[in-house]
Amino acid sequence: MSDKQTHFGFESVAERDKARKVAEVFHSVAQRYDVMNDLMSLGLHRIWKRFTALQAAVRPGMRVLDIAGGTGDISRLLAKDAGPTGEVWLTDINGSMLGVGRDRLLDEGLALPVAQCDAEHLPFPDGYFDLVSVAFGLRNMTHKDVALQEMCRVLKPGGKLLVLEFSKVWKPLAPAYDAYSFGLLPRLGQLVAKDAASYKYLAESIRMHPDQETLKQMMLDAGFGKVDYFNLTAGVVALHVGVKF
Repeated sequence: MSDKQTHFGFESVAERDKARKVAEVFHSVAQRYDVMNDLMSLGLHRIWKRFTALQAAVRPGMRVLDIAGGTGDISRLLAKDAGPTGEVWLTDINGSMLGVGRDRLLDEGLALPVAQCDAEHLPFPDGYFDLVSVAFGLRNMTHKDVALQEMCRVLKPGGKLLVLEFSKVWKPLAPAYDAYSFGLLPRLGQLVAKDAASYKYLAESIRMHPDQETLKQMMLDAGFGKVDYFNLTAGVVALHVGVKF
């Protein structure tokens, strides 16, 4: 068994252990995940996701794959645009998060196909989807390059990948952002989710994620012919849009 190392936040762990450790984080926070998102971002995550849906420009009848879809925010938005003739899959590697998302959508009268799967080994045929989205999930994947290649594989020529993820903030804001991330955020996690450690990891994982230009190049290397990105909220978040030629 390989002893190759990777990062889990600021900690170095064996690659074979990262998925398990990430799973433990999301099993722990699943029930309070949406409440914490609203508190952590002051509701801005809803605007970021709506902007993503606008850029997706899903049309009725399209096939859409939402990777690391968690509690279903992106799937819900895209399903409205795809309509009854469309096909929007809600997927996640974490069963706890997926269960919360499935139940929330069903409570709203929205029944979507759901699959628990690993983004590095997608169980879908080549060229099946018109659009793939992944919001706030790529940074938790062990082999991001492999996952991006898989996303490209399942897209049709002309299809789009949208990656919404925390990124490199505008430099003058970095000190205040660090104080918030490593001071207030774990305290919020302890108060609301009874889990400071998981939110400490989430803050660290943001700092370990590739910056805007690095992720753009990774997407090009994965097979996308064109990649653009939008900085949102001074670079706290970036939306990358890749087109498969």
